[in-house]
Amino acid sequence: MLRLISANLRHGGADPAALEDLIARENAAIVAVQELGPALAETLGRMLPHGKLEPTPDGLGLGVALRRPAVVERLPLPVRDARVARLEAEDWPELDGRIEILNVHIAAPHTRDWHRRGGQVAGLEAYLEKVPGPRVLVGDLNATPLWPVYRRLVARLEDGARIVAARAGQPPRRTWGPTEGSPRVLRIDHVLVDAVDVHDVRVVSLPGSDHSALVVDLA
Repeated sequence: MLRLISANLRHGGADPAALEDLIARENAAIVAVQELGPALAETLGRMLPHGKLEPTPDGLGLGVALRRPAVVERLPLPVRDARVARLEAEDWPELDGRIEILNVHIAAPHTRDWHRRGGQVAGLEAYLEKVPGPRVLVGDLNATPLWPVYRRLVARLEDGARIVAARAGQPPRRTWGPTEGSPRVLRIDHVLVDAVDVHDVRVVSLPGSDHSALVVDLA
């Protein structure tokens, strides 16, 4: 089993000690982050030495930090590129073959780039059509299950949080609130899968961020 964490770090403002504690406590092998700044990139790189972290001074970078080696590449998209990590069985003994981790941050509907959201999704759809799974797509989609961005992606992928919640007879938990400590009012952070079994998905508090983190166990 592989444990993955996906987290929006709120323009690099998440608490570094809290992020470090979360990774250590969950014994995560894969951490995919959005809104990455330099200080948190240093924390991630110290804990998980492989992968590729690309922070920006304005805290809008992306990255995938890994316990063991894997190729990490950019997938060109409007607004901001996705990151693709390809884990191979020879470096990851939990795997029977290659699995792909796709880290995505879709432009928010209230920003100046809102009109390019469709182009980001179209680029993802073209990639998913061209490159077969198995894969796990994680990240801040800035879209609830009612919105077109989500509906277009789940036409090709399965919602891991919904699968896990259905087993327990409960709805998936929400992940975003307007402030760090506010109740979560929208589910806009997602884990979508193709040919991968999801054992568990948990929504976990991350101090300093207006998003909760997703802790995902991949069977």
